[in-house]
Amino acid sequence: MTILYLVLPACMSALVIALARRSSWAVRVIDRPNERSLHVAPTPRLGGLGIAAGALPLVGLAGSAPLATIAVCAAFLAVVSLIDDMRSLPVEVRLPAHGAAAVVAVLAFASPQAGIAPWGWAASALAVLAIAWMANLYNFMDGSDGLAGGMAVIGFAALGAAAAQAGSTPLALAAFATSSAAAGFLLHNFPPARVFLGDSGSIPLGFLAGAFGAWGTALEAWPAWFPILVFSPFIADASVTVLRRLLAGERVWRAHRTHYYQRLVLAGCSPRRLAIGAYALMAAVGASALAALGQDPDVQCVIIFIWAVIHVSLLIAIERRTARHRAVS
Repeated sequence: MTILYLVLPACMSALVIALARRSSWAVRVIDRPNERSLHVAPTPRLGGLGIAAGALPLVGLAGSAPLATIAVCAAFLAVVSLIDDMRSLPVEVRLPAHGAAAVVAVLAFASPQAGIAPWGWAASALAVLAIAWMANLYNFMDGSDGLAGGMAVIGFAALGAAAAQAGSTPLALAAFATSSAAAGFLLHNFPPARVFLGDSGSIPLGFLAGAFGAWGTALEAWPAWFPILVFSPFIADASVTVLRRLLAGERVWRAHRTHYYQRLVLAGCSPRRLAIGAYALMAAVGASALAALGQDPDVQCVIIFIWAVIHVSLLIAIERRTARHRAVS
């Protein structure tokens, strides 16, 4: 069963994307370079079709009613986001859809009917906000070849390993299926990318990261800090960037090129080099998060603190590098 969830989603995702790239759909969702882009050639945003086809059916069939609900919510977001890729929906439509999916997901696993101890209003509201934020965060971070796909492969694999270790088999299978589907997409997206995720891929992936993280916490498969640490490379960049833009009075939902990973590319780091470096960082974070699960709380706090220092140091280093680049140019 586990082998099926590890192999089939990657094959299905890669095949669906290969077929979609050669179809008329490719022209309808083409991403043409503009002043806010990092790519130079028109590229179809069809990766979400492969992720949905490869992962969501198996997530829904993993053997858990909450997971089936989460899969349906992710499929709903994939459809809404595909329409957004084609017609550019207003933020007044997109954000309520993200919030509604997050609410339904939390109700599926954090209510008395879910078979586990229900959360209070405060914890449930926080979970809804976290899931909706992860959906948008993933979309923000999907701007350089191979970056979001690699985070999905490594991040969901870490969630799967932790869930398997805790005996939460359905959640483990769902996470492994998502990681596998992302690997199939990455075959087309590793620099130089032939296809992008698009909103139809990045939004559902972020939603699944948040929903799996929250449900695993509710199941006590891991503590609340675990999924946050696993996805911390994305969380740190996106959260600090959004905060900086809010303080500057900018509209945070508008496309831009001020994320730290974008600034690195603009300062001369190639997308391939960025992706490989990011994979190393993501793998190190994921491995240390898994290792921390078996440690005393004091040791866990030290590991979390060390990574907080590393992330802050990396952001400061990027600030300095990009400042030097601007001064020279």
